[in-house]
Amino acid sequence: MSIFDVFKQIESREPAPTGTLEYIIVGLGNPGSEYDSTRHNIGFMTVDTLCERYGLQCKKVRFKSLTCDAMIAGKRCLIMKPTTYMNKSGEAVTEAMSFYKIPPERTIIVFDDISLEPGNLRIRRKGSDGGHNGIKNIIYLSGSDAFPRIKMGVGAKPNPEYNLADWVLGRFKKEDGEKLEKCFDNAVSALELMVNGKIDEAMNKFNS
Repeated sequence: MSIFDVFKQIESREPAPTGTLEYIIVGLGNPGSEYDSTRHNIGFMTVDTLCERYGLQCKKVRFKSLTCDAMIAGKRCLIMKPTTYMNKSGEAVTEAMSFYKIPPERTIIVFDDISLEPGNLRIRRKGSDGGHNGIKNIIYLSGSDAFPRIKMGVGAKPNPEYNLADWVLGRFKKEDGEKLEKCFDNAVSALELMVNGKIDEAMNKFNS
């Protein structure tokens, strides 16, 4: 590697985080290779896309999560992938919120939604758990439902008798790939707006 390549790498790095941490961004999922690329892990996959865009590595173990501390669209954010398993996501999220004194209104959660088709997303300022166990645990442990969220479409069960756990722990269809990539990019662009207080703009631009 030449000295010019070294300087090019240095210049391309995301600047070190500075100032007070303002937002927490959480992608929900389950740890372990057996859950990679499953519908329930679309929150993890969205965080991975965010990290790719910013040249980050979400690997530091803190708050029962894989994390990184980074500047996202000019705002210092903690990015998290909880390793508690989905049903106990609140343990990781509330621990980080307490440490940094971040309120629910500045804690953004990204998770799967079976009411939306793959490729579609929906941004909300707050709301109920909608039957999602990860969100249910976060609301229960924090005592609040005022979390901005990005719901990522994974599609409905093929029929009413189909086991829901089997569906969300299954993998996407091959033909969903291109739609998902676009959805991940849109979600990251939405996150950039949301951490700058532009949630209405994000909803108007990206809600399906």
